Amino acid sequence: MNWEVKKFKELKGEEIYKILKIRNEVFIVEQHCAYQDCDDKDSGAYHLFWQDNNGIVAYLRILQTGVSYNEISVGRVLVNKIHRRKGIAREMMLLAIKFIEEKLNEREIRISAQAHLVDFYRSFGFEEVSNMYLEDGIPHIEMLYKKLYDKRQQKL
Repeated sequence: MNWEVKKFKELKGEEIYKILKIRNEVFIVEQHCAYQDCDDKDSGAYHLFWQDNNGIVAYLRILQTGVSYNEISVGRVLVNKIHRRKGIAREMMLLAIKFIEEKLNEREIRISAQAHLVDFYRSFGFEEVSNMYLEDGIPHIEMLYKKLYDKRQQKL
């Protein structure tokens, strides 16, 4: 797998098209959800994705602090339908968390998780911080990840 992380300005026109195409396929068509996907947040985001000859296999975006929440956030998490149940989403989330912690030096990540994926996000250390609410007609729960303090880094 050849994962890429790019700022919006680094994306080629063809990559932007493929990203928007798969986001529309998953979030609008597959989930029967009419909403405005192009929300003016992409231009300042990091885009983590893997593509093959057929298009985008998996994708998520990382939004800087202050864009959606006071913390950095991850959203638009998806895996192309034909590639699901292969551990790709898990690998992508681990890469995103590592990128956020190591490259962006952030310790907290807030997400708006679809309710049926709460256990998936819990497995990375995210915890629920809200009651269930509807977002675009789909049940969601706000979740927060906090990097645990590593005692090995403590200096006495």
